[in-house]
Parts: sequence; structure tokens; C-alpha cells
Amino acid sequence: MTFPIVTGRVWKFGDNISTDLIMPGFVLSRPDITDGEASQYIMNSNRPGWAKQVNPGDMIVGGKNFGCGSGRPTTHLLNALGISCIVAESVARVFFRNCIGSGFPVFIAPGIQDFCSEGNIIEINFESGKIENRTVGKTMKGEAMPSDSPPFMILKAGGLTPLLEKEFPPQIDPDKKISCGNASLGSTIT
Repeated sequence: MTFPIVTGRVWKFGDNISTDLIMPGFVLSRPDITDGEASQYIMNSNRPGWAKQVNPGDMIVGGKNFGCGSGRPTTHLLNALGISCIVAESVARVFFRNCIGSGFPVFIAPGIQDFCSEGNIIEINFESGKIENRTVGKTMKGEAMPSDSPPFMILKAGGLTPLLEKEFPPQIDPDKKISCGNASLGSTIT
């Protein structure tokens, strides 16, 4: 994936896909499970076995209110599965913010459900909003993310933490000792 242009094979899901469907609750109760193992349960409640069919770079096309429900973090599992982005008719605001904050591309495009079929290859230009269905040779517009918008800048950096680390690099002198009450903190602890 080369953000701001993302290309992938379409997997379609309908309206009101909740974070509980994306990442089943029992995955949260298993601290021993890896992201790769947990990603095999994505969408298992409404489409059993789907995760085994996904190839790296595939994308999800959702209906209205995609990512509704809890603020459950799901992007690490979508990344582990190889999903390149989510494009939907509309997206729950908390889900949108969680995706952007973690550097996972999510794009809003009213009309996307009628624009493509499962298995089509589409290309999304986040900056211009242009979506091209390479399989059938059609184009449409989604909600563009101007390059100076915070969501675009966060995605371009790979997430909020990398953006902040770039914008505000640590300015700690490892040789300087910091006094904290009765304790003295330095680069070594004895």
C-alpha cells in the first residue's frame, strides 16, 4: 500500500457492522492469543471462514454505520489479516477516529455499495477522493482528505504516535540528571 492511493480486491459487508462482529469478544479474554491467530476470527459471526479467504492488500467495502458499537480496537487485527483499508457508505465516528489514530486507512464514500461488486479491484485516492473500479472501468468520488487535514497527516505518518514523535522529537539529555523529590533520576539506575 502506498498511501494516499490504495488499491485492493473488494470484500463487501452490509450496514451496521459492529466492532463486536469485526472482533468477537472472546478474543479479548485470551491474552495468550497473537494478533495473527485472533485475526482469523474477524467477521466470523456473520461470515464464517471469511478470514481464511483474505489476501494481503484486500479491502473491506461496508455499508452505512460501519464500525458501530463499542470503541473496541480492531485495527491491529485488520492489519494482521492484511486488510489494506475500509471504505464505507458511512462510518461510526469512534471507529473512524480509532482507525485514523492507529494509522489504518478508512474512507467514506456514499454510494460505494452500488459502485462495486465483491471481487472487483478498486483504487482509492484519499487526497482527491477519486475511486476507480478497475474491473468495470467506472469512477466515482468519495469524501476527499486534503493533504493538510489532520486525518490525512496522521495516516501519512502511520498513526498519531509516529506523527507526534516526528513533530515533537524527544529532547532528553541522557547525561542530565533530573531531581525528583528525594530521588535523583539519571541515565542509569543503581
